[in-house]
Amino acid sequence: VARRVAQVGQQIRADYGDRTPVLVANLKGAFIFLADLCRAMGGPLSIDFMATASYAGSTKSSGAVRIVKDLKMDIEGRDILIVEDIVDTGYTIRYLMEYLELRKPDSVKICTLLNKKEARKIEVPVDYECFTIPDRFVVGYGLDFDEKYRELPYIGEIVS
Repeated sequence: VARRVAQVGQQIRADYGDRTPVLVANLKGAFIFLADLCRAMGGPLSIDFMATASYAGSTKSSGAVRIVKDLKMDIEGRDILIVEDIVDTGYTIRYLMEYLELRKPDSVKICTLLNKKEARKIEVPVDYECFTIPDRFVVGYGLDFDEKYRELPYIGEIVS
């Protein structure tokens, strides 16, 4: 995981050059990935946080996304990089993109640790990904099941 995050971080920095993107982490799952990613990127950047909810103690997304915590900074005219732990159905990331675009940033891109393409219900543009995974429920490295397993230093599957 560390090696791939470092590679993606370097690719993002090369793409943004000396610009100062705002990394918007979707809490809580993306916080560990965000920390490693911003260190790997180096260079100028800003960080802010949002929190959404769509799972509510289940292993399947409800499809109904709600904002639990909003940004603190003004993003008008800024380059935004949404940092996600996992993109699966596409509902949450599509909602976030549309929500943030209302604030008139210069650009909105997506970086995800895990891309679960098999689970996609709506298409979304993933600009950077560390890993493509099958349609399985995974935990660790920030990802949880009912607030458990975030602390695992690896990514594992929940088998029921």
